Amino acid sequence: MQKIKSLMTRQGLRSPQESVHDLGPIESFRIPSKEELRELREEPTDPQVQQEIINSIEEVYFSNDSFDIVKYELEKLPPVLSLQELEEYRDKLKQQQAAVSKKVADLILEKQPAYVKELERVTSLQTGLQLAAVICTDGRRHLNIAKEGFTQASLGLLANQRKRQLLVGLLKSLRTIKTLEEDYPGAIQLCLECQKAASTFKHYSCISELNSKLLDTLEQIEEQLDVALSKICKNFDISHYTKVQQAYRLLGKTQTAMDQLHMHFTQAIHNTVFQVVLGYVELCAGNTDTKFQKLQYKDLCTHITSDSYIPCLADLCKALWEVMLSYYQTMQWHETRDQDEAETVSSVSDGSNVTGTEENSFDRSYVKKKLEHGLSRIWQDVQLKVKTYLLGTDLSNFKYDDFIFVLDIISRLMQVGEEFCGSKSEVLQESIRKQSVNYFKTYHRTRLEELRMFLENETWELCPVKSSFSILQLHEFKFMEQSRSPSVSPSKQPASAISTAATLFEQYCSGGNPFEIQADSKDDETEDVLASNGYESDEQEKSAYQEYDSDSDVPEELKRDYVDEQTGDAPVKSVSRETLRSRKRSDYNLNKVNAPILTNTTLNVVRLVGKYMQMMNILKPIAFDVIHFMSQLFDYYLYAVYTFFGRNDMFESTGLGLSSSRLRTTLNRIQESLIDLEVSTDPTGTLTAAEERKEKVPSPHLSHLVVLTSGNSLYGLAERVVATESLVFLAEQFEFLQPHLDAVMPAAKKPFLQQFYSQTVSTASELRKPVYWIVAAKAIDYEQMLLLMATVKWDVKEIMSQHNIYVDALLKEFEEYNRRLNEVSKRVRIPLPVSNILWEHCIRLANRTLVEGYANVKKCSNEGRALMQLDFQQFLMKLEKLTDIRPIPDKEFVETYIKAYYLTENDMERWIKEHREYSTKQLTNLVNVCLGSHINKKARQKLLAAIDDIDRPKR
Repeated sequence: MQKIKSLMTRQGLRSPQESVHDLGPIESFRIPSKEELRELREEPTDPQVQQEIINSIEEVYFSNDSFDIVKYELEKLPPVLSLQELEEYRDKLKQQQAAVSKKVADLILEKQPAYVKELERVTSLQTGLQLAAVICTDGRRHLNIAKEGFTQASLGLLANQRKRQLLVGLLKSLRTIKTLEEDYPGAIQLCLECQKAASTFKHYSCISELNSKLLDTLEQIEEQLDVALSKICKNFDISHYTKVQQAYRLLGKTQTAMDQLHMHFTQAIHNTVFQVVLGYVELCAGNTDTKFQKLQYKDLCTHITSDSYIPCLADLCKALWEVMLSYYQTMQWHETRDQDEAETVSSVSDGSNVTGTEENSFDRSYVKKKLEHGLSRIWQDVQLKVKTYLLGTDLSNFKYDDFIFVLDIISRLMQVGEEFCGSKSEVLQESIRKQSVNYFKTYHRTRLEELRMFLENETWELCPVKSSFSILQLHEFKFMEQSRSPSVSPSKQPASAISTAATLFEQYCSGGNPFEIQADSKDDETEDVLASNGYESDEQEKSAYQEYDSDSDVPEELKRDYVDEQTGDAPVKSVSRETLRSRKRSDYNLNKVNAPILTNTTLNVVRLVGKYMQMMNILKPIAFDVIHFMSQLFDYYLYAVYTFFGRNDMFESTGLGLSSSRLRTTLNRIQESLIDLEVSTDPTGTLTAAEERKEKVPSPHLSHLVVLTSGNSLYGLAERVVATESLVFLAEQFEFLQPHLDAVMPAAKKPFLQQFYSQTVSTASELRKPVYWIVAAKAIDYEQMLLLMATVKWDVKEIMSQHNIYVDALLKEFEEYNRRLNEVSKRVRIPLPVSNILWEHCIRLANRTLVEGYANVKKCSNEGRALMQLDFQQFLMKLEKLTDIRPIPDKEFVETYIKAYYLTENDMERWIKEHREYSTKQLTNLVNVCLGSHINKKARQKLLAAIDDIDRPKR
């Protein structure tokens, strides 16, 4: 580099910096001659070789001028110097220097013409600067003359005055502009007046230019007016919109304005939803990546996370509400203006300006039709945008409360649509129906599995609730009270409850938003449905027992628990001795109120029903699916109770009709439609079969903690009572809810609901018979009684006055049975219907055992028949002291059989045909023992044939 600089100096050249800062007279510059540059160019002419030499120069040589090249080269020398190496290195540097020098020479010769041209321009500039110096000198001279003629103070005053005048003019202009700010009618009126004046003098060229400027200004005003029109789509302002409409009327573009307005509303809906969703997507993504802004709205909706889904939906509906509210207020403005103009036209009917009136009327008619037509278009846009958002996320794994909240928001939106344009919101209904059915199938499947788990772990212990317990006290049923209460806030009421009240547009016209997320008040409430220990009051219990125990006049058999004869309710207050004496003795209760009998599982099922009804209440289109799933909850509970406590093929085969045909049909239907009886899946099975199995639930199994084989506990009677009566309680709640379910059930599906109640819910109480029959069949030793009866001699010759010991043995069994019932009642209240069924079963079985015992008799005299009657009457007399059941069940069954021994041959044949309730064995015994010694063989064969004819259809 130093070589280059020295070469340029030797050639009389300057560096660019020197050329700029050290410009001297023109004579100091000299263009190098070709001869002087030839020396530099006498080097190898191969460009590639030269370029390679230049490229081999170290980078450090191209640094700034302060770099010391000599020092650098000296420091590079090796410790031991070699002359040959130094010479070789020197030759290399010379080659590099020569290459650089030649390159510089080539560049100088290449740029020489431009250099000459630039030099000429510099010379011209120098001449101009000399002229400027002369002018400045003259100016200074004149300023000196002015300074001598005027003082500096007077010049300052003049300058300030001039400035003041300019500012006053500017202030006036600013005030004029301010008065025209957003005064579109004023601006247009002023512009039109200027145009009219300009057209008068358009023959002047200056005025012609002004006219074109005014046209441009008018176009700019129209553009600003369109922008102002778009602003009312989100925040309607009466004064602002009035000015805009007046401006368009002045321009004669009222119809154009309306077309533009609808376009702006459509655009506002699109922009609004996109910005809301984009904001949440970017917020959840944690960055402002522009890739989201390039996505389509449909794709953007799929990026919403589960946590932000509900807030985003609420904000989306709030933003769309503002757009629709603005449209509603726009329509209100036009309706009000049309009424005012109509009144004005009617009051001024002088016939003047008929054409203008007709034109205004046409505009009003056009605007009205356009606005009315726009209602459905705007609502359709809103529906489609919300539908896209709804279907963009899979809601099947949402929490129940979150999903209900989504339904609540959409239900409110559909209410808005109905009030906005009378739409039934088919698009929204279909989309939310899809999501709801999808969600509800998953939800219901999980709940059924949970119910199976609950039932299999249920020990059928009593869940102590207050006597005043009602399902309406549960959180899940609060919506039923709210729907009947006029004081509930609109956002918490279903649409049907406030249809007669003010519309949402009227309520929120002045402010607020129907989609504001409100804090759920459920967290602040507490359920108070459980009793502390199963009693309504400890003091009440104590006082009742004290008075009860101190009543020494009451017989021992009456000193037991009691309830009201008609209602089965125990007294809430302490009772008198007279009341205690008059109490019936068939019900087994602790002295506590008649609280509902239910389990934790029952309570869970009731809560589930409440949740299902919430969803159904909000979303009517899936009412049938919800009620169908709700019925499965009841079906499964009923099937479980029957499977655990009522299924016993041995007792069902007795033909006593313990299970009605309706109950058997119901149980078979549940087993076929709901219960998965297969253990392993068949890999070759069809897809349809697999889907059907997916909808089914395995049959539940009774918990191993529940023991039903112990005689001391009356074969799990306490558990059986809790299970069966909890089912009855559940059926009662379904009965209570029937009007509510019927109200939302589609008309075409109502037969399903009616069938469910008539064939399933109403059979709950019928399950008592097979369940308690098992207890009754095991509680008393009927086989032992048959053995005792077999030892009795019935062919006595004289009438006996003393009954047989088997009667005492049977009564003793009943007394023991009564005692054990009392023991069980200390754990669980035995309601009157249960007590009656238990006694009825036992008495019926005892009476049938008596008939069976009498049918086993081989020989019997008339005195023996009288002894049978004596035994039976003794049994009845003692039994009536133990039970309140009247009449005694199957009493006629025994008496009629005993009396049949006295019939003649002809009467016996007719009697056999009329009494098919007796078995073939029992009828045959009558013929053989009773009439055997009184009739011939032919007559006996005839009667036996009649018995065989009766029995044949049974086979």
